[in-house]
Amino acid sequence: MTSKVRICTPGEAQAALASGNECQLVDVREFSEYETERVAGATLVPLSQFEQHADQIDRARPVYVMCRSGKRAAQAAERLAQKGFRDLRVIDGGLQAWSAAGYAVESGARRVWSLERQVRFVAGLFVFAGVVLSLLVHPWFVALSAFVGAGLVFAAVTDTCGMGMMLARMPWNRAPQKAAGQNSNGAVCSR
Repeated sequence: MTSKVRICTPGEAQAALASGNECQLVDVREFSEYETERVAGATLVPLSQFEQHADQIDRARPVYVMCRSGKRAAQAAERLAQKGFRDLRVIDGGLQAWSAAGYAVESGARRVWSLERQVRFVAGLFVFAGVVLSLLVHPWFVALSAFVGAGLVFAAVTDTCGMGMMLARMPWNRAPQKAAGQNSNGAVCSR
C-alpha cells in the first residue's frame, strides 16, 4: 500500500464516525452484499463500478474504505490514492471484523445470498452435475468436476474469484432499476 493509505481497526473507524469529524465510510462490496448487510450511513461504491463512481467521493474529507474482509477495500484505496485522495484508511478485516467487534450492522429488506454462498452453491452444483453425468452419460463429464476443482484451487491461491465476479453481474445481484443513482442512504447503486 502507498503511504497515503493507512490500515485502521474497526474501533478506530467507529470512533471517527461517531465523533462527527466529517469522515465518510465507503463500502466497495457489490450491491447484493451491501443490501444484505451494511454499516448504517456507508456509501456504496462497488469495486466493479469504481471508476464510474469514484468522483462522487469527497476528496476534502477522510475516507474509510470497507469491504467484506479488507482485500477489495485495499484495492479501492489504492485507486483513490492514484486519483489524488490523501486521507485514506482501510478498515482491517472489513465488515467481518466490524461485526465481530460488536459494532452495529443493519440488514436490508432484500435477501439475496452473499456472493460467497452463491459461489459455493454453483461450484457444488457443477461438481455434482459432472459426477452424475460421468456415471450416467459418459465418463469424460468428470472433466467438468475437475475444471471446477482447479478453478477453486486457483481462486484460493490468487485470492480472486472469477466465478464470484461473474455472479456479481447477474440480474439478482444488481440494484433494482428504481434505485439507479443514489439510494436513501446516499449509496451509489446504479448498474
